Amino acid sequence: MKLRRSIKDPRGESILFRRRALAGFVLIVLSLCLLLSRFVFLQVTHHDEFVTRSTNNRVKPRAIPPARGLIYDRNGVLLADNVPAFRLEVVPEQIKDMPALLAQLGQVVPLDQDDLDAFRKQLKQSRRFESVPLKMHLTEDEIARFAVNRWRFPGVDVVPYLTRRYPLGGMFAHVVGYVGRVDADDLERLDPKRYQGTSHVGRSGLERSYENILHGTPGYELLEVNADGRTQRVLETHAPTPGKNLYLSLDVRLQKAAEVAFDGRPGAAVAIDPRNGQVLAMVSVPTFDPNLFVNGISQVDYGTLTNDPDKPLYNRALRGVYPPGSTVKPLVGLAGLETGMRTPQDTVVSTGVFYIPGQQRGYRDDQRGGVGRVDLVGAIEQSVNTYFYKLALDMGIDRFSEYMGKFGFGRPTGVDLIGESSGVLPSREWKAANYKQPWYPGETVIAGIGQGFWAVTPLQLSHAIATFAGHGIPYAPRLVMATQGAVNAKPQPLANPPSGPSVIRKPADWDAVNQGMQQVIYGAKGTGRKLGVGFPYLMAGKSGTAERFSRRSEAYETNRSAEYLATRHRAWFVAYAPADNPQIAVAAILESGAWGASAAGPIVRTILDTWLAGHDGVIPDAKRLPVSAAPLPPAASIPPDTGVEDVEPVEDLPAPATTTGGTP
Repeated sequence: MKLRRSIKDPRGESILFRRRALAGFVLIVLSLCLLLSRFVFLQVTHHDEFVTRSTNNRVKPRAIPPARGLIYDRNGVLLADNVPAFRLEVVPEQIKDMPALLAQLGQVVPLDQDDLDAFRKQLKQSRRFESVPLKMHLTEDEIARFAVNRWRFPGVDVVPYLTRRYPLGGMFAHVVGYVGRVDADDLERLDPKRYQGTSHVGRSGLERSYENILHGTPGYELLEVNADGRTQRVLETHAPTPGKNLYLSLDVRLQKAAEVAFDGRPGAAVAIDPRNGQVLAMVSVPTFDPNLFVNGISQVDYGTLTNDPDKPLYNRALRGVYPPGSTVKPLVGLAGLETGMRTPQDTVVSTGVFYIPGQQRGYRDDQRGGVGRVDLVGAIEQSVNTYFYKLALDMGIDRFSEYMGKFGFGRPTGVDLIGESSGVLPSREWKAANYKQPWYPGETVIAGIGQGFWAVTPLQLSHAIATFAGHGIPYAPRLVMATQGAVNAKPQPLANPPSGPSVIRKPADWDAVNQGMQQVIYGAKGTGRKLGVGFPYLMAGKSGTAERFSRRSEAYETNRSAEYLATRHRAWFVAYAPADNPQIAVAAILESGAWGASAAGPIVRTILDTWLAGHDGVIPDAKRLPVSAAPLPPAASIPPDTGVEDVEPVEDLPAPATTTGGTP
């Protein structure tokens, strides 16, 4: 069978070819049109946008943190400084294998566990394109080793920065405070724009309280970078605005003298100018080195501080609360005068034990058998408990609390530091709110001698004594007295007007109490006699020895050594000078002191002597006394404070028959 061959159709093939060629040409033209339109879109319509994107690929903005404001004392002594340093920073988005990088980098620059923990924590809180500090405060040797190996670590660089330094170490640690590295909690509360590039923020003390003033405003610079993200050159710079400097009312000489006077014994002291509320010294012992916290304290150092039984991190001047003891007796006496319950001439007979009428429980004077008949001046001079027992009982707790509250007890003083304790001013309302119990007359009695529910901070007590020394005109305590906007600018004083009118209505009442407090120092039976020896101006003061344990033990009656009593007592002393024109008021406490005058008195005297020396021995408008050649006797030779308060019932008396006069 023969196969039939198809007949070739040249015409049809030609038509088919032309159709295919035309379709291909149309596709080519369309493709060229699309390409042209895309070119127009990129190069004409969106030219500016893509030029900007291109520029951003090689230009990197970097925030410039502002220099933190400096802190000076009243005489211009630098307390907080900024010093140049270098740190190691990592840009996470440029790192492919972070664990491997850290392992290799640790062989070049030593990285301890604290560095790694802090880095990993901040890594979780930061965006991937932001630099994260890995190691702070590099040494010159570490910088040199990294420079040699820099090519091995893209995304890692050494960055200069200003770090905080406290030249005087622990002397002002509790007042000035310290800064610390920014953490997650800080990022939530801080303004992200204002804190761009900032690695540290105020953590405690004035560094925290005045953070807004000290911080300043950041600037920025535009950097040209290469493909590895390393800076090639700076294209543009906008300088930051540094934070303002602070000038404090504190005096370095007073602060140092007070700290030395404590000799490492736990306690606190506060000195205030009663004319304006300026805090001249604020000491809490023991202290700590704030420089340890600036770039992250190690676990070992932090453990050492937190496990120390003397609690060096605890600001006793601001937060420590203690019974004030006899130091409030002058103010209780003033309350009696101002409320009309007493005149300066009214007397009370001290027999050694005071009884609430109709009750069998007794409240002691320290001197067995009592001191006999005393008026207000004598009661303050000898710290006679019976006088103030009876006065408080006659006033009643409501009137008592109302008047004592005028001196700032039971609430913060308003000092420009965060974290101040309120203390406790005994009152019917306070006990009902905290114990859900009624108030008893016996609690009023012991409140009259600064015991019972009483709790004050050294700052509160100093503020109260300063208010009295200033003839009743109250000023909120102030640590910062001026700010400075630029290096050569004139410091601008911060106003601190009186917080109210005088709380003392009659000048004669002030004179009577002032006389009693002078007798404490110069009277033949004064509990602080001999503390004024060699001091060229009149001094007024009051001792206080608040007991921490009951006397109802044989050991207390047989062992009266200073060493033993120091374990049982808190020793207070308050004073102001010159008594005829007060210009400084001081309160000091030793957490363990045998007697107020002999233990805490010399600390107060040291502060007054140092302040006087700062005035070259001349105080305007104050009467100068003949200077005795006799030096200040050592603490051990000063007669003990005879005004020790006691709140326990006398042992040879029967127990109270009713609870209405008992103490809790």
